[in-house]
Amino acid sequence: MIILLWMAVALVGVGVGVMALRRSLSIGVMVAVVALVTLSSTLAGVVAAMLAMINDDKVVFVVLSIGGFAGLGVAVVVGRRIVTASRGLVAAVEAVPPTGEFTPPERRLPRELETISDALEQAHERLRRARERERALESARRDLVAWVSHDLRTPLAGMRAMAEALEDGVADDPDTVKRYHTQIRLEVDRLSGMVDDLFELSRIHAGALRLSPHRVGLADVVADALAVVEPLARSKGVSLRVDAAEVIPMEADAGALVRALRNLVVNGVRHTPPDGEVVIEARSEGRLAVLGVKDACGGIPLDDLPRVFDVAFRGEAARTPGPDGGAGLGLAIARGIVEAHQGAIEVVNEPPGCRFEIRLPLAP
Repeated sequence: MIILLWMAVALVGVGVGVMALRRSLSIGVMVAVVALVTLSSTLAGVVAAMLAMINDDKVVFVVLSIGGFAGLGVAVVVGRRIVTASRGLVAAVEAVPPTGEFTPPERRLPRELETISDALEQAHERLRRARERERALESARRDLVAWVSHDLRTPLAGMRAMAEALEDGVADDPDTVKRYHTQIRLEVDRLSGMVDDLFELSRIHAGALRLSPHRVGLADVVADALAVVEPLARSKGVSLRVDAAEVIPMEADAGALVRALRNLVVNGVRHTPPDGEVVIEARSEGRLAVLGVKDACGGIPLDDLPRVFDVAFRGEAARTPGPDGGAGLGLAIARGIVEAHQGAIEVVNEPPGCRFEIRLPLAP
């Protein structure tokens, strides 16, 4: 009997040792070790009794008891290990700070719990990034409300002053009256454009931008965009040059794509000095159509490059726009339209200014 007892102890030691050396064992493997120790202890006792030619019910009972207690011992070790690992994982989840950074337990976990820990870490990382994006969007919305309120208030104050002057008869000579009327119409047109931009941006952010793609030539998109921008360029003394010799067909919403390109060209014209040049390119690269707008703005500070497409970003210290200025929404709208077409937009510094590029998939 002493031999049987020592054999059981040895098997228990082997089982515990295997789990100690391989701390990341699967729970299923641990259960298998418990069953294996129990079965091995019982079989060893039965074989020993048969070799000793012992045929006694008490011996059989003792053999089965030793096998059962050996399995129980290993099961207790396995149970404590699983409970400790589970509590450590729960403690790690409860200790997640408000920043959302999940720190896995330092103790090695069984494989199933380690998989759960990895999944929790990834989920908390996604939540953290989502919260950061939400905070950034909320900050952008607050800035947008403040900046647009300022941009709306300034022309409204000017129109009110001119309207009061006309109403009170302070401005009564024909030239002044005509100039005031013209200025009021220009300000109304600019405010109408700002409202249109806000409406378009709200649709983009709400995911309500509906495209009607059809086959269109890239050169036609460039021509339609330039037809709108040429008066502005002419008034500023900026020349426009087009490099779009290829016939490049693609599936796109022509109106939306024209608006995105127009916003880029308008941005380039506004920041290019008189006698400067804005170049519009249209070409294909592999299975992509590329629209490029190169201006002579002098370059964008490196710190501002990642923020160029942010809502209401102008890269200027003064918030008051010029006569042809907008609310800083054009580039954000362009990005939304391009991304809705499953494309990408980027900007890089390229002397004497910077280059904006739109990349869109070609038509099949």
